[in-house]
Amino acid sequence: MRTLGLIFSMLLIGFFTNAQTENDTIQSYTITVTIPNVVNDDGSVLIGLHNSETFMKGPGVQNLQSEIKDGKVTFVFKKVPTGEYAIMAMHDKNDNKQMDMENGMPQEDYGMTGTPNTFGPPVFNDAKFTVKDKDLEFTIRF
Repeated sequence: MRTLGLIFSMLLIGFFTNAQTENDTIQSYTITVTIPNVVNDDGSVLIGLHNSETFMKGPGVQNLQSEIKDGKVTFVFKKVPTGEYAIMAMHDKNDNKQMDMENGMPQEDYGMTGTPNTFGPPVFNDAKFTVKDKDLEFTIRF
């Protein structure tokens, strides 16, 4: 009978207590990005959250895509851990999932966080921001 009572007690304790996992202890944040000036609703907007290792080298640490409604899109990056990041976005007018170039110049609209150099390729240090202790919101203009 004591054994049955002990098992029942353990089940109740396990049921009413939440085990804390490693992911529960890692602080994460949400980043909301609005792009209000997409030229038209053709295609979609692709956006990537990058760290210094992924910036201008391919997919970011998180990547999203959205249809355009009335020239505006909003994205939400969830569960972003603390660190330094940059966000890059492009209007993929023909939905081919790549930046179309002609003579080395982009043929599709793009934008990023920070104050990028308008001459030459984007640089992480110009676009970076720090996720530290709160959720963030950005407006990126093409």
